[in-house]
Amino acid sequence: MIIPALDLINGQVVRLFQGDYGQVTEYKVDPAEQFKLYNQAGADWLHLVDLTGAKDTSARQLDLISQLLASTPANIQIGGGVRSEKDVADLLAAGAQRVVIGSTAVKQPELVKSWMEKYGPEHIVLALDVNIDEGGNRKVAISGWQEDSGVSIEDLLDDFLTVGLKHVLCTDISRDGTLAGSNVELYVDLCAQYPQVQFQSSGGIGGLKDIEALKGSGVAGVIVGRALLDGKFTAEQAFQCWNS
Repeated sequence: MIIPALDLINGQVVRLFQGDYGQVTEYKVDPAEQFKLYNQAGADWLHLVDLTGAKDTSARQLDLISQLLASTPANIQIGGGVRSEKDVADLLAAGAQRVVIGSTAVKQPELVKSWMEKYGPEHIVLALDVNIDEGGNRKVAISGWQEDSGVSIEDLLDDFLTVGLKHVLCTDISRDGTLAGSNVELYVDLCAQYPQVQFQSSGGIGGLKDIEALKGSGVAGVIVGRALLDGKFTAEQAFQCWNS
């Protein structure tokens, strides 16, 4: 399925280029209105990133998030600086169906595994940003891509499968925010290796041909953010392409 995405800073819809807060594009759209349009186009799931909360968890936009989630009948998965169990509980209480966890899953796997056991693996999405070296090794990057964790994505997945891992959002860092197409081979390989996991592709969708290219890959979802906001194609066209 297609999962339209919005990133928010202080309630404003933005895009960062390759995770860099110094390279922000602002979009003059109302987030609730935008989510409504995506839902009407056929989106059962929406993806929201609280970039304010990612930078400073004490500044999380919880009131705004609650209002936004209440305004759409679609299911929402939300991430951005989820570092404590309180963050998980707060976001689920605000109406999120799934909470997206990134660096914390890599830095403190035992902690995040305990949340999966408590809240259920269906409510947790691991967001894994992958750096692929010349030897084809896929290492997970952390802290907004500034740091290489030294952990391979395969080792991390194997570890979390012990607590019933269900959802993984995987980004090839080199493609994110570039509109240069997805790393289809990466998803084909991961989906074949881990059929019990529902993978979401993220990063690089610039045209309908990029969505088309992912159709046989095995991914359960395709995150589309910037291309929709930039008007490369409409949400209706994206759904039509995926479902045809």
